[in-house]
Amino acid sequence: MGIVLSQSFKNTIWTYVGFAVGAINTLFLYTNFVSPEYYGVVTFVLSTAYIMMPLMALGVQNTIIKFYSSYKTKNSLNSFLTLMLVLPLAIILPLVLIGLVSYDTIAQMLPQKNPILKEYIWHILVVAFSLAYFEIFYSWAKVKMRTVFGNFLKEVFHRIGVMLLLFCLYKMWLTIEGFILGVVLVYVFRMILMKLYAFSIHLPVIRFKKVPNLKAVLSYSALIIIAGSVAVLLLDIDKTMIGFLVDNTENIAFYSVAIYIATVIGVPSRAMYQITNPITALYLNENRKEELKDLYKKSSLNLFIVGGLIFLLIILNINELYKIIPQEYSGGLLVVFLIGLVKLYDNLLGNNNAILFNSDYYRIVLAFGVFLALLTIVLNMIFIPLYGINGAAFATFIAVILYNTAKLLFVNYKFKIQPFTSATAKTFILILVLIAAFYFWEFPFHPLINIALKSIIVSLLYLVSVHIFELSDDISGALKKYLKV
Repeated sequence: MGIVLSQSFKNTIWTYVGFAVGAINTLFLYTNFVSPEYYGVVTFVLSTAYIMMPLMALGVQNTIIKFYSSYKTKNSLNSFLTLMLVLPLAIILPLVLIGLVSYDTIAQMLPQKNPILKEYIWHILVVAFSLAYFEIFYSWAKVKMRTVFGNFLKEVFHRIGVMLLLFCLYKMWLTIEGFILGVVLVYVFRMILMKLYAFSIHLPVIRFKKVPNLKAVLSYSALIIIAGSVAVLLLDIDKTMIGFLVDNTENIAFYSVAIYIATVIGVPSRAMYQITNPITALYLNENRKEELKDLYKKSSLNLFIVGGLIFLLIILNINELYKIIPQEYSGGLLVVFLIGLVKLYDNLLGNNNAILFNSDYYRIVLAFGVFLALLTIVLNMIFIPLYGINGAAFATFIAVILYNTAKLLFVNYKFKIQPFTSATAKTFILILVLIAAFYFWEFPFHPLINIALKSIIVSLLYLVSVHIFELSDDISGALKKYLKV
């Protein structure tokens, strides 16, 4: 776990810096500098672009990671990487052509309840393109075990860019239309920086020769699109469907704030995945079963412990947090709790996704994903009109819990490995005990002081318990190293 812990730690730091900047943007700047209507527009544009991204990338970002280590000669590797660079154009160029020819038709397909969204079709396409090639160039760096700078760009760079744009909007140096265009350009510039960094690590040698194992590469790329689409769909389709099914884009903004708060719980999983993904692919390609099993258990336990602390800090402070943001955004308590549980479950899976998507069984898992994506859409169509943003959260909760459970059972069935240990149960009990002890305990001070005091007390109790009961050798070692305990 040496390189995993080292880069995961650095990635986690940058990811939390990014989320801290994003929290300022989401909870304070957007809510005070942008009207809820246009905040909803920005959220709709980005969420729809994220949904389109796996299709535009044609699965290439995952294909690079799965097959890179299987090519042993320079010629075969260069041919493979050349294909990876040009393959997405097979879908991007037709989409651009369709956009040029059928703009009005596409505009009519957008939510009729929110006609303002029709003005932003090209914004969605450009952001989707930028997201797709950013992920491709990031994978280009990942296979060289160089994940930290890419993670900085992925988690921090665009949020700082948006923060600067929000202040420009506040100073009236930008119109709201100029602000939204600026957000799009931030994503474009981020993609360019990632490209330059990736090529500085491994400059491509363009070689249009037959790629060894081409059929397997193309088959995997085509099918992994579904996997990527499912993963994004389960997280972002709710925001898009709120735009279709609920009057006023303000509801998208209210939901987005609650989702952002809960998403912080998933930060450790995102950070560790950047490095465990290529390592998992290497172990699978070289049939190193014991190392794979060890990585599965350790990644699950460590992520569950770290994610559990973040879950506690959010759930135990959520009432105070909602007191310091505009009142109209405070209707998302249930959303935070449900999505928070989803993110905690994601952490508990460890490197499960990396095992599945880099193995020969990804086709069957895709079938699970397609079914659950369809289920998500159906559940959103049922619950959103009935319960608004709470219905969207409930639909996402049901779908993701089923999806994660299916993946967990499938890995256990095919690989005969599962991630849980006795320490997992002890961590779960520790989380429940601290929720019971502190949820209804509030200090009679300003909300920010209350949040700080409760967070310090809960964090100390949690970390001391993890160390005393030796729940994780890796985390105890990190505590000894950095805190001298």
